[in-house]
Amino acid sequence: MDSSRRKQPPSSARKPRLKLSNQISKDPVQVFCRLRPMQYPSDISCMKIVSDKTLVITPPESAMNFRNGSQKEIQLTFTHIFGEDVQQKEVFKTVSLPLVENLIRGRNGLLFTYGVTGSGKTYTMTGEPNDTGIMPRCLDVIFNSISNYQAKKFVFKPDKLNGFDVQSDTDALLDRQSELHAGLITPRNPKTPRSRKLESDAESNPMMSRETDDSKNISVDNDYVYAVFVTYIEIYNNSVYDLLEEEEVRAKTLQSKIIREDGNKNMYVHAVTEVEVKSSDEAFEVFQRGQRRRRVAHTALNAESSRSHSVFTIRLVQAPLDGEGEQVLQDKRVVCVSQLSLVDLAGSERTNRTKNTGQRLREAGNINNSLMTLRSCLEILRENQTQGTNKIVPYRDSKLTHLFKNYFDGEGQVRMIVCANPRADDYDETIQVMKFAEMTQEVQIARPTVTKLDLGFTPGRRQANKIFKEARARLEKEGHVEAANLDIDIGLVYSLGGPFPDLEIDNPHNDQVILNLMTYLEQRINKRNLLRADLEQKEIEFRKRLVAIEQENNNFRLENAHLKAAGMSHKKKISALEAHISLSEAQIDKLMNKLCTANETIKSLKHELKERNLALNQGLIDKQRVKQKYSTKIQHETDKIKSEFELKSKAQHEQLQNQIRDKEDKLRLVKQILDDEEKATIPVLKDSSDSSEPRQTKTPGRLNHQSRKERAGVANPRYRRSQSADRWVDHRPESLVPVGTVLQPLMRRRRSVTKLTSPKEITDGASRYCLTAQNHDSEGELETKLYKADILPTSGGGAQVVFNDVECLKQLSPDGHRKRSNNERMDKENKNHELQAVYQEIMSKRARK
Repeated sequence: MDSSRRKQPPSSARKPRLKLSNQISKDPVQVFCRLRPMQYPSDISCMKIVSDKTLVITPPESAMNFRNGSQKEIQLTFTHIFGEDVQQKEVFKTVSLPLVENLIRGRNGLLFTYGVTGSGKTYTMTGEPNDTGIMPRCLDVIFNSISNYQAKKFVFKPDKLNGFDVQSDTDALLDRQSELHAGLITPRNPKTPRSRKLESDAESNPMMSRETDDSKNISVDNDYVYAVFVTYIEIYNNSVYDLLEEEEVRAKTLQSKIIREDGNKNMYVHAVTEVEVKSSDEAFEVFQRGQRRRRVAHTALNAESSRSHSVFTIRLVQAPLDGEGEQVLQDKRVVCVSQLSLVDLAGSERTNRTKNTGQRLREAGNINNSLMTLRSCLEILRENQTQGTNKIVPYRDSKLTHLFKNYFDGEGQVRMIVCANPRADDYDETIQVMKFAEMTQEVQIARPTVTKLDLGFTPGRRQANKIFKEARARLEKEGHVEAANLDIDIGLVYSLGGPFPDLEIDNPHNDQVILNLMTYLEQRINKRNLLRADLEQKEIEFRKRLVAIEQENNNFRLENAHLKAAGMSHKKKISALEAHISLSEAQIDKLMNKLCTANETIKSLKHELKERNLALNQGLIDKQRVKQKYSTKIQHETDKIKSEFELKSKAQHEQLQNQIRDKEDKLRLVKQILDDEEKATIPVLKDSSDSSEPRQTKTPGRLNHQSRKERAGVANPRYRRSQSADRWVDHRPESLVPVGTVLQPLMRRRRSVTKLTSPKEITDGASRYCLTAQNHDSEGELETKLYKADILPTSGGGAQVVFNDVECLKQLSPDGHRKRSNNERMDKENKNHELQAVYQEIMSKRARK
């Protein structure tokens, strides 16, 4: 269908806006009570319905309260109480029909059936073939309402994260063909005993042939498409199991599912099987398939007692059509998903009455624990709301409460049906259930929000599109060729109704024709007023839109004028910049010419510099050759002069030595003569060798010292040591000139004084001592003296240093040979004068005698 709206896609229309309800309002949990009929005529009832909301319970004589002395009647109040003769239809209409309406409006719902074992919970939820329960009637109402607006299969596809993706018609068609092809080629497996049992159960189960109820339906938005998905799980021994899982998968391993939280903080069962159903019969068939897998067992109170909590969830997926009312919008964000969870809780029971043992006893314990957790969560919620506390609600203590956490936090409406057996024998179990159910009504649940998006499309577009297509098809059938090119804008269909009623009057007393005409005209007038009001509203909106467009046009004109003025100024600036650019380019050309000239000059100067460097290098090479030539000659002459000088110096030295030797001989002769003549009168001078002190000569490099026998006495005569174990203590002041160029004594085992840490190390390890001193002699040469001594331990535990030798070492300067020759000459002259003075003194003494 060609429409003017096709030119404006939904994205160009008004932005989507979310319609939110008031989240502050809260409603209490509605609890309904249903009493089951007496099973035997001999049973005695302990309950009495006072009104449709009040119930009185009288404790029997067998009750524990009666034995404790408390015989007062107990009065309980509920939202509504259903007696023993109330039919399933009335229970559904009162309890579940509002939940189905909320489901279609996009709100979530939760319904519990709660009570002791054998109180009628499963019957209330499922029912019988001739009188179905809540779940089948919910399915009937849902499909009665959306039957004409269902989407094709696989248009909505679960995304495994508690959401749905929207597929195109092509992808959905491929999935449908794949499913059909897989169903045709799948070989039929031989029937196993379990499959044969399931088929026999299906044949014997009369619920499979139930009668659907087409009497009730709910108005829906015909501009949406709908799809229904169902899931069926059970919570057995505090573990979650999928009852709709494939038979082959379940035959291998029975794996429990985990509960997760989706992106919107909603709890869901991960990887649960979601089946898309297209009718209530198909949905009920899926339910029966899961029901056959549910765990039931025989107990003393119930032949088919539920041993697990079952949760049958109906999920309604709805998405709006596009602006033309034909295709589903391919946008996941506009999809609205609402769900209704129908929970059949396992019955609370006492072991002493059910006579359970083994596996049944363990099942009963887990059932009671989960129900106690549900009770604890509701009590804490009530306490937080009534007393203003902020206690943590233990949702995670049980899989049941963990799964429905969002409902209690305000994500859906919660209702409960407490089923009770009025028999007096069940009083002790029933009274606890009834008190808990009455307490549950005090818990306030926030009203759920609607997640539908208003995209601003014209309502009724699906119907208008249908009417337009039918009209165009009729015109084409009648031969109008131009009907294929018809184009309309889908909006409200303006019509005042059908044709006038029959106005034929047979007799004067036929007032029915006038009444029918009056009724028709009134409806016509009302419809005309409605259309006139709608037209006026549209005119007002159209005027407002025209005014807005005109104002926007004026703004655009002003803006255009400003832009033109700015454009002219920019053009002027551009022309000025172009002129400046032309001048800059001319200057750049001049500078480029100068640069080329400078580059040529630089190149020529580099060439010239290179030639000069070559010439300079050649001159340096020539100079080096001349220098090497003359340096060889100079070295030769220098060696020649040095050798001649050394010969002369050697000759002069020998000459001086001979002279000195002659003079010494003469002096020795004189002295000998004088000694011989004046032996009696002249005292004999003692030689330095006769002294107890060590004697030292001035000859460099030669050492004269005392022998070992002439050393000083040892302070401790008992001290003995080996001569080969001598260890020197080397004492050198820090101001010594480096003595590496002079002759040094050989000290194999020496240790510096600076490395001695305690006085005890001197006596323990060292036996020799050497002190080094330096000064200048009379000739100005550096003279190094080594004072050597023995280290002897004293009787008091100390140490004594006895010097016994002195080495005198001289360091001669190479350029001081002239000074030394002059000094030697002066020494010789001084010695001559001294000898003469001695000789004269001796002669004067002899004369005086």
